[in-house]
Amino acid sequence: MEVKIGVQHAPREIVLESGQSAEEVENAVSEALTGKAPLLSLTDDHGRKVLVPADRLAYVEIGEPAQRKVGFGTL
Repeated sequence: MEVKIGVQHAPREIVLESGQSAEEVENAVSEALTGKAPLLSLTDDHGRKVLVPADRLAYVEIGEPAQRKVGFGTL
């Protein structure tokens, strides 16, 4: 699952590939935005945790992972 997180006052977004389902990510975001959790905490495919303060979230985009092409081929 590809997750893009926009942070207020930051020129770039955070992009991570997560093994969590879309529902799990959505629940974590809604808990952070409703004040139940002070931080948005997500884990990527490599086991690293990404923590973002809930009051700094600008947007969260949840999407399917992009298929990466490997090797040479014709377009």
